[in-house]
Amino acid sequence: MSYLLWAVAIFAAFFFQERVTLLGVIPNLTLLPVYYAGIRYGESRGLLAGVLTGYLQDSMSHTLLGPNILSKAMTGFFSALFVSGRYFRWTVLLGICAVSAMTFAESMLVFFLRTIFDKMPMQFSEALFISVMQALINGAGGVLLRPENAD
Repeated sequence: MSYLLWAVAIFAAFFFQERVTLLGVIPNLTLLPVYYAGIRYGESRGLLAGVLTGYLQDSMSHTLLGPNILSKAMTGFFSALFVSGRYFRWTVLLGICAVSAMTFAESMLVFFLRTIFDKMPMQFSEALFISVMQALINGAGGVLLRPENAD
């Protein structure tokens, strides 16, 4: 039953990501299940969730296969490493900052990987604006997504 819930959550993230915009920016909602898998279940499951979600996103984007796989995998791994309570005590502010930082880093990594290995998808200033807006949108998810051992 747990895998069914994860599949529904990832499908919902993909579904709403394509239909919601804020100031012309599409949010990066597919990062939230990966982040949650990392903080809730550890590095290996966060990494696996990131690889699977990134593969789905890359295969549906009809561009270079790999940037979202790498960036989402890193998000799942590093969210488990730093946010799960091992190094920092989880608070709501840490959750907001962590989701925002992970979203910003993931978006910029995808931009740089596409620029290096394919063609520049947009100007750097536009990519920076989109990454900041996605980080602000996803930051709200940091309030709700908490590790299992959080108070």
